[in-house]
Amino acid sequence: MPVQQSTPTSEQVSVRHERRRPAVSARLRARAAAATVWYLRLLAVLNIAAVVSLPFREEVQEHNAGEFFTPYLATAGLGSAAFALFLAVVMRRRKRAAWVFNLLLAGPLCCLYVLALATGSYGAHLFNWLSTALTGLFVAALLIGRREFDAIGDRSNPRLALAAGAGGLLVAGTLGTLLVSATNRQSGASLQDRIAYTLLRGVSVGPLADRVDAVSAPHWVDIIVNVLMAATVLLVLYACFRAPRGRALLAAEDEERLRALLELHGERDSLGHFALRRDKAARFSPSGKAAVTYRVVSGVSLASGDPIGDPEAWPGAIDAWLAEARRHAWTPAVMGASEEAGTVYARHGLDALELGDEAIVELADFTLEGRAMRVVRQAHNRVRRAGYTVRVRRHADIPEAEMALLVDRADHWRDGATERGFSMALGRLGDPADGRCVMLECRDAAGEPRALLSFVPWGGHGLSLDLMRRDRACENGLMEYMVVELLLRAEELGVRRVSLNFAMFRSVFERGSRLGAGPVLRLWRSVLTFFSRWWQIESLYRANAKYRPVWEPRFLLFAKSSDIPRIGLASARAEGFLTRPGFLSRPGFLSRPGLFSRPRCRS
Repeated sequence: MPVQQSTPTSEQVSVRHERRRPAVSARLRARAAAATVWYLRLLAVLNIAAVVSLPFREEVQEHNAGEFFTPYLATAGLGSAAFALFLAVVMRRRKRAAWVFNLLLAGPLCCLYVLALATGSYGAHLFNWLSTALTGLFVAALLIGRREFDAIGDRSNPRLALAAGAGGLLVAGTLGTLLVSATNRQSGASLQDRIAYTLLRGVSVGPLADRVDAVSAPHWVDIIVNVLMAATVLLVLYACFRAPRGRALLAAEDEERLRALLELHGERDSLGHFALRRDKAARFSPSGKAAVTYRVVSGVSLASGDPIGDPEAWPGAIDAWLAEARRHAWTPAVMGASEEAGTVYARHGLDALELGDEAIVELADFTLEGRAMRVVRQAHNRVRRAGYTVRVRRHADIPEAEMALLVDRADHWRDGATERGFSMALGRLGDPADGRCVMLECRDAAGEPRALLSFVPWGGHGLSLDLMRRDRACENGLMEYMVVELLLRAEELGVRRVSLNFAMFRSVFERGSRLGAGPVLRLWRSVLTFFSRWWQIESLYRANAKYRPVWEPRFLLFAKSSDIPRIGLASARAEGFLTRPGFLSRPGFLSRPGLFSRPRCRS
């Protein structure tokens, strides 16, 4: 028999309505906030079109000069276009300062429009009603979506904005006035007239500056002046709304908590120990059983590897990290996450892009026998016959004087002034807190140090490569010799697996060379091979493949596809490929090649 369903009571219906209201209200706020962004984008496009298109520009100028007024920010100038576009960007990032800025500009303007319609003859024109309605809708959307704009800025932004505005206005105003003075077709214009004309042209290329009768400059001069002012506006806006720099670094207490988590769960991720870099910060889950470590670079909150700790507590740590990124308008991204962590991040709204594979050698399966290992075996035997020897020690077992010498040699052998590495680099060598790290010191027949490798612990039975350096004048094949020596002696240290370098786009090189590879894959492989002339992408893959490792995929996690270029630049900065002019790496700041780094040494 069919079960008769009971009719819900009025009390139950009211409870359901109460539950729906917050969701409906949240959707309305989100849509209102999105509407403000799209309005600003549309105004930016219209202003650019008005500058480029003469008929459209004349139409807007006619409205501005006559008994008409245009919607908020519609002035037919490049300055207004840049202004609207920048505001659209920062409003999309939900910055509170941008919301206040728009409300303080659009609110009084809307009130002025309403007052003009009510008291003057402006109400006779339909276009004025339309402009008032559009501006009013923009203000209404700002008020409805006000809770969506909760991202905070840096405390130093107001001072920086004032300095940027004063300096930019002085430079742009001076250059513009000089240009106007040189091209003025009228005679008898005073300095005050030329300055006034320059400032008015900085606002609009329309008829606003035509009120200065003593000045008549060519239209191309008006455009240049407007562009200079637009650049000043962008500079001021950037200073006003830039995200906080993320000054919080790993405190001693945080490092202790992370080390405790690594003791319990360090076996899960070969990159776990690199979370102890001291230029990172940490966000812990509410239970304290997991943490996400990250560094803020160019407005990107850049995490690396998997979260540290119990996987059951990962969601809490990820939520805390994402909440902080939203609060500061940082773009969240993760470099080098494993497939397991990538799945958890995906549940929090992040998309995944495979970057490449990590080479992991299982000691139980490693052997020098067989045709596949012939090249490695020959290199190992050749270097050994040349008299080279390798000493393997924990960092804690190396005397302080010897460690200082090794640090000095490693710094001397570094390839280039810029230190590279972030996601797979500890960033220090010889630190007393890293006593469990393993050092391979290679000496020649005369007993002189010629190369070194440093590995960080991977749980209790693994090692992960941190740093590799060698003297460029030493025997070829030295790196193969040292890696093989470590693999052959690993049992003495209780090591069962070793993580070597990361190979970007490994699957492209492997599948692209197979029979039957498609044209797109072959083209992509050809492009990567071409760029490998400078970045050694393919050679790094070949250098790892000779040890017959297990390949573990690593992923880039991001919130929006449009953020990938920004994340790429931030990653390049973090890895050391992009540096600010005049900034050099500190001596002794040592690391292993990161995800995007080329190898320090050539075998």
